Amino acid sequence: MHPAQADSEIWRAFDLSLATAGTIALVAGIVALLAVVVRAPWRLARNVVTIVHEAGHALVAVLAGRRLQGIRLHSDTSGVTVSRGRPTGPGMVLTTLAGYPAPAVLGLAFAGFVSAENLTAVLGIAAVLLLGVLVMVRNAYGIFAVVVSAAVLAGVALLAPPALQAAFVYLMAWFLLFGAVRPVFELQAKRRRGAARDSDADQLARLTGVPAAIWLLVLTVLTVTCLAAGGMLLIEPAVR
Repeated sequence: MHPAQADSEIWRAFDLSLATAGTIALVAGIVALLAVVVRAPWRLARNVVTIVHEAGHALVAVLAGRRLQGIRLHSDTSGVTVSRGRPTGPGMVLTTLAGYPAPAVLGLAFAGFVSAENLTAVLGIAAVLLLGVLVMVRNAYGIFAVVVSAAVLAGVALLAPPALQAAFVYLMAWFLLFGAVRPVFELQAKRRRGAARDSDADQLARLTGVPAAIWLLVLTVLTVTCLAAGGMLLIEPAVR
């Protein structure tokens, strides 16, 4: 495609030129990165990562044939998903493994939709995710956290102009990609201090006999790979 034709191409769903989309992509990425690396916003925004983390456990538990009993989200941004089924075996391993990569995988999926110029799909998937988690949450703070997240999403989807909606979609994708990486490194730091000995990595070690350090490496590779792939998709408008 000739550069002039590319520059004139319009993002159909949101009426954005490529130049505008490229600017939004870069600014949203910087804001998302700051939200992850700066302590104060991270303490609040991490609730979103926890919601997706627990949703990952819940979804894989159901797909693995386990009986999902509920999700609890706590004010310290921790969470727990309870399911019934065999305490060992592939289903339990996959369920335990799913949490930490879930935000990265969802961020990569969102980046794919953005690259395909289907930004409205991102808002729809986010709404379905929050509804599914809300149905399964079993504590007051968890309900509060999900409802607040849903209210923000609804406000943007229903009231914001197209450019702001696009910025929000980019911000969600970038934040999930960046936000998936930090908890893995935080877990590594906690384990070095002798804490978090009942973490997902340690549970995987007990289930499989593979050391927790190896599982931490697996989680690191998964989240960083999703970040790299998703980031390339998201910055595509800025480099065309």
